[in-house]
Amino acid sequence: MSGLPASRARGNHVAIIGGTGLTELEGLSVHGEDQVDTPWGAPSGPVVRGDFNGQPVLFLARHGHPHRIPPHQVNYRANLWALREAGAGRIIGVNAVGGITPAMGPARIAIPHQLIDYTWGRGSTFFEQRDNIPLEGVTHIDFTHPYDDSLRQALLAAAARRQVMAVDYGVYGATQGPRLETAAEVARLERDGCDLIGMTGMPEAALAAELGLPYACLALSVNWAAGKSDHIITMEEIQQAIDEGMTGVRAILEEVIPAVRPQQ
Repeated sequence: MSGLPASRARGNHVAIIGGTGLTELEGLSVHGEDQVDTPWGAPSGPVVRGDFNGQPVLFLARHGHPHRIPPHQVNYRANLWALREAGAGRIIGVNAVGGITPAMGPARIAIPHQLIDYTWGRGSTFFEQRDNIPLEGVTHIDFTHPYDDSLRQALLAAAARRQVMAVDYGVYGATQGPRLETAAEVARLERDGCDLIGMTGMPEAALAAELGLPYACLALSVNWAAGKSDHIITMEEIQQAIDEGMTGVRAILEEVIPAVRPQQ
């Protein structure tokens, strides 16, 4: 790719990026950790190599472990680059989100099909000058469909096989954070067509696309967005939804990994 540092070819591992509620992957047998140096700085933590339900996977905690990096300070470029260097060929991003539209209530799982980016000031592309090294040329990737459809369909099929209810659509609105949104902001996002709201969906999806890595989002709603319930949002409410919904998330991951693992 024009202007990008040299990197290895796409690997044959499924990589999971864990968000809030998934700083560790329960059931993962760890074989080792890769401390990956990247041209973009340090990733959120080591890339963990292991077996999950008998299948080789890579795992990276988006916010670090323990959970310590706020969404606007995650080094998304380093994270995606580290996973590619470690041998990722497919990436599933697990995201905790807030529900806006009626189907997206707490503890509900969704596989979004579109997104709108409201973030700002984040390192959002690999195609920019780095260390005074000029780009060979300007590059514009096609981002019409931000999520890989074959990976989305595999996640939905895995949910059906495990009898986990999963909404088969959703427009993800990516906001800056780390604060939660106002009721007026959520009303605006709903007018824009957003079904879900989160803080980590971008630039992660776009960076995966720049690297040519199929990427899909497995979203767990952990609360109603501001103004969508008659009470304030509490951490107790969020934790309860995580506890209820994460069993389904893990079941989907167990089922989908052997189905989408790239072949040698």
